[in-house]
Amino acid sequence: MSRQVWNTDTQVWDVYEDDLPVATIPTEELSSIERSERDRLLGQTDWWAMSDLTMTDAQTAYRQALRDVPEQSGFPNTITWPTKP
Repeated sequence: MSRQVWNTDTQVWDVYEDDLPVATIPTEELSSIERSERDRLLGQTDWWAMSDLTMTDAQTAYRQALRDVPEQSGFPNTITWPTKP
């Protein structure tokens, strides 16, 4: 990875090739972040489940797939998000 630093003496950008450390998020925190995203996506579809509406099979399957996200084998590092119908 490279980074640029402004050189005040030469008035040009100096480029440095560094192996900068990659910040990692603890698994518990990443899991919480991904569950929050799942909850947000579910919340966008809550209106589908109102008593005066009938959800399509695709809508029902989508909502169930969202609920199942934490059960995926790679969760929380690798997630296959379902496609909204």
